[in-house]
Amino acid sequence: MERVTFLVEATGLAIPCLLNPDTVVVRRLAGLRSRRTAGGLVTGTRLSDDPVAMTGGGRTEIELDLLFDVSLVRSPNPPTSVQELTKPLWQLAENGPEAEYPTARAVRLVWGKTWNLPVVVAAVSERFERFTNTGVPERSWVRLRLIRTGEPETFDTAPARRSDVQLDPAAIGLQDVPDDQITFHEVIGGTDQEVERLDEIATRYYGEPALWRILAVFNDIEDPLNLRPEEVIRVPPVSAVRSVP
Repeated sequence: MERVTFLVEATGLAIPCLLNPDTVVVRRLAGLRSRRTAGGLVTGTRLSDDPVAMTGGGRTEIELDLLFDVSLVRSPNPPTSVQELTKPLWQLAENGPEAEYPTARAVRLVWGKTWNLPVVVAAVSERFERFTNTGVPERSWVRLRLIRTGEPETFDTAPARRSDVQLDPAAIGLQDVPDDQITFHEVIGGTDQEVERLDEIATRYYGEPALWRILAVFNDIEDPLNLRPEEVIRVPPVSAVRSVP
């Protein structure tokens, strides 16, 4: 099962969700305002609706419910409280303490092969279920309201097919990387575990999911969204990647 993952772009932290949502609500708010003149709002007794003017922009909102349950965690030391699993999502709605001015935490919603969106968390709520005798919740539903933000202008972070990436190793200066500087990564997944994506591997080694493009070119991967379990990915060193124009 390909589960929803939130990638925190500032740190590269991946926040996985235990189960996919059953439904997703996408809402588009157009950039509109009531039309005005020098004397104020345009009104009239014969008008059934307020005249509106397009201001540009607008807002796209995404609402989804995610299930968390400590019994679904495959770990030798599973958490005792579901709040340990959901705390990172709550923190996305907090102002970054390191910022001089209030800033929204930019994250990327990644789900399967079609959802890869830059968003900020506008609201979060949690409904707890199944409590222990001491009142510790073991299951919860988290409702997130997300607002889509613009893509960075410097690069496209959404995985695409290799044919859409107009680069080659020589063009990005990676054709002469010595073999002893290359890390070999075996793709994790298969059977009952989802297969790693190339952007996840880029996040692991470089801290930036957008650098999946470098790995796709360096390994001549046709479709970055369909890696094979136990496939070996050649990972050039950070020093070489940072020198790419």
